[in-house]
Amino acid sequence: MGKIFYLMGKSASGKDTIYKKVKEQLPELKTIVIYTTRPIREGERDGVEYFFVDDNRLHELQEAGKVIELREYNTVHGIWKYFTADDGQFDREEHLIAIGTLESYVQLKEYFGDEKLVPVYIEVEDGLRLERALSRERQQKEPRYKELCRRFLADATDFSVDKLSKAGITRKYLNINMDKCIDEIVLSIREKM
Repeated sequence: MGKIFYLMGKSASGKDTIYKKVKEQLPELKTIVIYTTRPIREGERDGVEYFFVDDNRLHELQEAGKVIELREYNTVHGIWKYFTADDGQFDREEHLIAIGTLESYVQLKEYFGDEKLVPVYIEVEDGLRLERALSRERQQKEPRYKELCRRFLADATDFSVDKLSKAGITRKYLNINMDKCIDEIVLSIREKM
């Protein structure tokens, strides 16, 4: 297995868009798709952004010893679970790209080792991030503003300076100008491949 370039950032930091653009510029990177039990959102496709599964499928993967890391979030809509499974996606020799949380990054780093995981932390000023999140939520058929607020506030804890430091993340890619941010990330990945 090559390196795993792991994109992460607070909600509405632009990581999904950046992830897609980086994959366009670096098509040789193979993708890792994580799993979730949350409902699919408008515009998402099963097997692309996530594998959308139910608790029964999660349990099957756990019983088979395939779950690498699992996170549960008590949302205003109930418990949503996100997890990474060793389901064959990591059996390739190519470099991989994934998107996730700081917590999942740390657990994958423990599973695969420091030398395999390369963090790509995307940061945006909180006011701009909140504007982006609100704009995105307004576009949904049924906006979930309470969940937006819960995620926004949870990010302050989940991506605290202390947690970033403990995870060994020293470089931050500022997403003020998305094109510039993408160029910096692509250049950095190319240097490490």
